[in-house]
Amino acid sequence: MTGTEIERKFLVSGDVWRKGAQGAFCRQGYIVACDDHVVRVRVLGEKAYLTIKGRKTGLSCPEYEYPMPVADAQDMLARICLRPLIEKMRYTLDFKGMIWEIDEFTGENEGLVVAEVELAQEHQMIELPAWVGREVSFDPKYWNVNLMKHPYCRWSTEMRMR
Repeated sequence: MTGTEIERKFLVSGDVWRKGAQGAFCRQGYIVACDDHVVRVRVLGEKAYLTIKGRKTGLSCPEYEYPMPVADAQDMLARICLRPLIEKMRYTLDFKGMIWEIDEFTGENEGLVVAEVELAQEHQMIELPAWVGREVSFDPKYWNVNLMKHPYCRWSTEMRMR
């Protein structure tokens, strides 16, 4: 996939979302993690991807994603990627015609559950599910690259509340 990613991100409250959600284990690591671009390797279930993302502006960022051999991705995760790796269960769920991805983090970010929805345009109106909590789309501490740099397990109680 090439082009632009437009997404909104929310904290998740409760477990109601689990009904009907399909999940796959995800491991991802960063080869490059700069302020204005990242290069990421991801193994999601039985598939692997190399993704290049540019600087986020509003809800959008340039994104280029390419399938790659799982064995190559596993090798890069083991030998090249920055630590810690991001590990999570990624669940997908259809709500009112929109596909939501719910990430239940494990490892260094255990305890964090975030939902994302991709949009066709920045100002697209969507109906939010009842299990969606506070929006964190504009809070960089919830971006995966920053969870690698500053894992959730190291956040103070105050940092988790704001």
